Formats: sequence, structure tokens, C-alpha cells
Amino acid sequence: MARGPLARHLWISVCIIMLLVHQVNCFYLPGVAPQDFQKGDLLTVKVNKLTSTKTQLPYSYYSLPYCRPDHIVDSAENLGEVLRGDRIENSPYAFKMREPQMCSVVCRLTLNAKTAKKFKEKIDDEYRVNMILDNLPLVVPLRRPGQDESSKGYLHGFLVGLKGQYAGMKEEKYFIHNHLSFVVKYHRDPLTELSRIVGFEVKPFSVKHQYEGEWNENIRLTTCDPHAKKAVTNSETPQEVEDKKEIILTYDVEFQESDIKWASRWDTYLLMADDQIHWFSIINSLLIVIFLSGMVAMIMLRTLYRDISTYNQLEIQDEAQEETGWKLVHGDVFRPPSYSDILCVYVGTGVQCFGMVLVTMIFAALGFLSPSNRGGLMTAMLLLWVSMGSFAGYSSARFYKLFKGTDWKKISLKTAFMFPAIIFVIFFVLNALIWGEKSSGAVPFGTMSALVFLWFGISVPLVFIGGYMGFRKPVSEDPVKTNKIPRQIPAQTWYMNPVLSILVGGILPFGAVFIELFFILTSIWSHQFYYIFGFLFIVFLILLVSCAEITVVLCYFQLCSEDYHWWWRSYLTSGSSALYLFLYAAFYFFTKLEITKPVSGLLYFAYMLILSYAFFVLTGTIGFYACYYFIKLIYSSVKVD
Repeated sequence: MARGPLARHLWISVCIIMLLVHQVNCFYLPGVAPQDFQKGDLLTVKVNKLTSTKTQLPYSYYSLPYCRPDHIVDSAENLGEVLRGDRIENSPYAFKMREPQMCSVVCRLTLNAKTAKKFKEKIDDEYRVNMILDNLPLVVPLRRPGQDESSKGYLHGFLVGLKGQYAGMKEEKYFIHNHLSFVVKYHRDPLTELSRIVGFEVKPFSVKHQYEGEWNENIRLTTCDPHAKKAVTNSETPQEVEDKKEIILTYDVEFQESDIKWASRWDTYLLMADDQIHWFSIINSLLIVIFLSGMVAMIMLRTLYRDISTYNQLEIQDEAQEETGWKLVHGDVFRPPSYSDILCVYVGTGVQCFGMVLVTMIFAALGFLSPSNRGGLMTAMLLLWVSMGSFAGYSSARFYKLFKGTDWKKISLKTAFMFPAIIFVIFFVLNALIWGEKSSGAVPFGTMSALVFLWFGISVPLVFIGGYMGFRKPVSEDPVKTNKIPRQIPAQTWYMNPVLSILVGGILPFGAVFIELFFILTSIWSHQFYYIFGFLFIVFLILLVSCAEITVVLCYFQLCSEDYHWWWRSYLTSGSSALYLFLYAAFYFFTKLEITKPVSGLLYFAYMLILSYAFFVLTGTIGFYACYYFIKLIYSSVKVD
């Protein structure tokens, strides 16, 4: 009798597994599923934005008068790609798998004053052309000095052109890279003869092409000729960019078989030549944490244990009051702070930030947010921020009720709008400036509408749901009762000054992350890949511990000096590390970047202000929660009549 239901359950399980397998075969993340090519298959090269580290303003490839296909087709882009300024389009470059080409002519251009000026401006600003083949970005191989061929580095994209001088002349001229020598690396399966692309490199040249007779589509060039096996190997006769100059764009394609397998093809792009510095960063951060942990352990195991025992036994009352001032404020330590509504909002927003960062870190460390999925990291962060709205509403409503608040809708409304509104206003102003520069980095109206929908349609309702649930739940009782009349705070020593204490508290958390911060800023503003999320996750955990411990230590010293205004100071103590982050960003701007345009400088500081603001909310909330639970713990151990 039991075989019938068991067989039926097994059959259902088999059907479900087959369905899941079918679904897995039908759906995959972009850039994850390999594509096999036979010899002679068409390979389509796509073009992406033009980028510059000097302006930080991306432009569409066809904003320059390059050769165009018959019809320009935009590739489907996710939310993160649009926000990054990616504009992926088709191009007239077409290869055939494992069939080399030499000196293929793309088109001929005749410049006028306007088009020549456009090229010169982009050459002045050192813009680079980005292309994509089989989801791999185009790179220029760069051999590192003092190292062998196997450890060469890569630059993303090739320069539009260069500035230089003819021999014996002082006047500086502009030259365009009009000949591209592509190298497509592939890994071949010896059994099926199918190939997979594992590398896409280029060497750009500037060549003033020559030909005999009148121009036609089938004309043979004298500067490079596949029939005569004459290839372009240097830029000794470069192509000048001037009004009425004729430019012929050409390319070569070479196919190289590689031992690199498809699953490892991104390793060369993500290779870190100086990974030892990351280990140094980890060790540096751990030393800070060990130092703070020692102080916390000393407070918890020695001072607090002695204080609590002495206070509870009441052996020598005068000595207890003299040595343990933190117990004297037990009747005021849980008194609601000034501007408690704003504090609740910031705590809820910090919980939302913490949830977004933690889940993003975990997924990135596990490899789900691969660089092959362009824009995936930013898209994931936006969606996670929106989905964490319920945690923000819940946390802010819980503390709002603790502070004797009664209108949970008001606090939920503030939580849903305060932080996002500030970010949105800054973002909207920046977007208007980018529109004025006619950059592809400007977010179009449709994407802006999608962002507003995510905010109002998903995040705000979730915040209200969380606020309702948090306010509905009974509030936890304080371990000690609050006196009706506030206790007078005695005069404080100079080193317990609130401003000084807050500024000192932010140094150690910032010190735990500043080395890794350098690599993050470099990846953002120098257009490099950042994929060492394992290191970053460890640094994040160290940041979490250091924020909690420094806040607990300074909060204990504050209470010992009989100052019970700890609510805001606990938030600002660890949150002040954001000030050092912004100052470091300013230092990085003046020492590492070559940004000269005012708009570009404004973009940099505005985006770093947003990052610092988010960092303040995150670290402040970590310190606040650590201090809150620390105070509940120590005062729950004290017997009060």
C-alpha cells in the first residue's frame, strides 16, 4: 500500500527536476553562458561609450564621426548600465571565426572644421574607445616594467588619438588611431572543433594611408596590402586630424589559440599585481581591532565587573560614587534625546544601508556579481536598497515608540523620504549638468521614471509596512527607571569635549578601511575592474567591529564623567569616519586625478559627498546599536532601589 504514494511522489519529484533542468537551460545571466563558434561563424563587434579619466564624462561612440553601419541598433541595457553611461551599439567591424584578415577597409572619411574639432577635443581629453566581443571588453596589452611577458597588464579601450610633433617642428599636431590590429584569442575543443572566445586585444596605429587612382570600394591601398602581405606595424607616417583631411579607417584580425579555458577568461582582466597590499590592509585593520578589543575586554572584565560588584554590595558608598560615576546617571541614561525623531530616521536608514551592503557583499564575494554582467552590481544595490525599506521602517518605529512617540505614520514618512530625497536632489542637479555637456552619462527620462517608481512604488510602501509592524510590537522595558527631573551634568574635562570626542572616534574606523578605499576610488575614477570582494568583505567585518568597539569605549568614558547625553554622540562618534572619508577623497582628487574641467570636478565631489553621506549613516548606525545594547547590558546588572 505504501508503494503507490511513494512511487507517485518520486514521479512528481522527477517531473519537477526535469522542469527545473529545462528552466536552467533556458535562462542564464548575461555573460555567464558560453557561446561556441565554428570556423567561419560571424563575430559581431559592438561599440560602447567613450571614456576619459580627465573629464569623467562618457560619450556615445557615434558622438564622433566614426564609420557607421547601415542601421545603428542599441543593445538592451539594464538599469546599472544606463546609470553608468554605457551605450552599447552595433558597429561596422565584422570578423569570421578563425579566419584572419589583413588591412580590411571600414570606410573613408573627409573631415570638415566641425568634425576635426570634435576629434581634437576628444584627443585633448584623452578619451578611449571601448568595444565588446562576445561580452569581453577590448583591452590594450601593457607590459609592466621589470616583469616578464606572462604578467602583462591591460588598459581598457584604445585612445582616440595622440598629440605629437613632426621632426624639426615645434607645432603640436593631432593624430588619430585609424588602424586597429585586433587579436582574438580562442580556446578550441579538440573533439568538436568548436571554439570559445577567451580574449580580445588591440594595438592601435595612426597611418596615413595611400592609394593610386580614384577612390572606390575595391581599391587596394599601398600602405597595407593583404595581397602583397604588407601589414601595418608602426605609426611612422601618422594620420593628421585637420580640416579637409582624408582619413581611411582599416583593421587587421589575428586569431590566436589559447590554453585559457572559457571559465577563466576574466582572470587576466581581474589580475591584481599587488595583492600583498591588500593583505597588509587586512593586517593593519586587524591590529586596530585587536587594540580596541583589548580596551573593551578590560572595561567589561575588569572595570565593569568590579564596579557592578561594589555598587550592588554597597560596601563603601562614598568610594563607589567616587570611582564609578557611570552608575550615578542611571536615572537619566535612558532619557529621550533632543530631536529624537531625526535620530530614529537616521537609525532606520542606517539599518537599510547595512542590509543592502551586507547582502551585496555576500553575493559579490560568492561570485554572483561578475564584471561580465555589466551594471549588475549597481542594479543589485538599487534593488536591495528598495527591498530593505521594511527594515528601515521597523527600526525607526521601534525607537520612536521607545522615545514615547505616538504617530508612527509621521516617522515612517520621514524615514521613507529624508535620505532618498537628499540623494535624489543632488543626483537630479548633477544629471542636469551632464545633460548640458551632452554626455551619454545623463540618465534619460524613462530611467529616471523607473527610479521614481522604485522609490514611491516599492520602497515607500515597504517602509510603511515595516513602521506599522515595528510600532505594533510592544516596546522593551528599560532596565532602570528614568527620573522626572534631569540630573545636572558636571563640568567636563577638555578631552571629554563632545566635538573632540566625536572627531577622535572616527579615526580608527577610517584607519581600518582607508587602504582598501584607495583601490575602490581607483576602480571608480580610473575605469578599472574591482573584483576583490573577498578582501572587501573581510574589511567590512573589521569596520563593523571597530565602529562598535570605539563607540562602546568612548561611551563608557562619557558615562563615567556623568554625562548621560549619549544617544546622538554614539551615532556621531563612529559616523564621523565619513568626514575623514570625504577629506581623503579630496586628497585623492588633488594627488591622483588629472581632472581639469569645473563640471567634472563638481561631479567628483558631489558623488563623493553622496558616498560619504551613506557611509556616515551606515557607520553611525553600527556605533549607535553597539552603544545601545552595551548600556542596556551594564545597567541591567545594577540593582537600583
